[in-house]
Amino acid sequence: MAQYQHLPIYKATYDLLVAVTQVTRHFPRDFKTYATRIREEVMEVVLLIYRANSSRDERAALLTVIVERMQGIELSLRLAKDMHLLSVKQFSSVVMLTDSVLRQAQGWRKTAVSAE
Repeated sequence: MAQYQHLPIYKATYDLLVAVTQVTRHFPRDFKTYATRIREEVMEVVLLIYRANSSRDERAALLTVIVERMQGIELSLRLAKDMHLLSVKQFSSVVMLTDSVLRQAQGWRKTAVSAE
């Protein structure tokens, strides 16, 4: 089992956390709690990746949760763009990262399910 810090999915998710923190830093005051919720959700995905890497028994279930949470994060970011809280450039950069994490989680889940 690889250490979670060396997993490509962990690195992509951490990069997403950094990017989300940067792009939500300047949200208007009315949307600060919204920005905090998005950051906390990404942080939770980072922790779920650690748990999935550590647990063979729960791996497939945890990866399913990761996929669901990533889809929610992507929806939240899309809403932020539609509300003009994010520029198109900011949105595209973070969505590329969410897509990367989603693809990796889905592939990892497929492998975990077939190993059961």
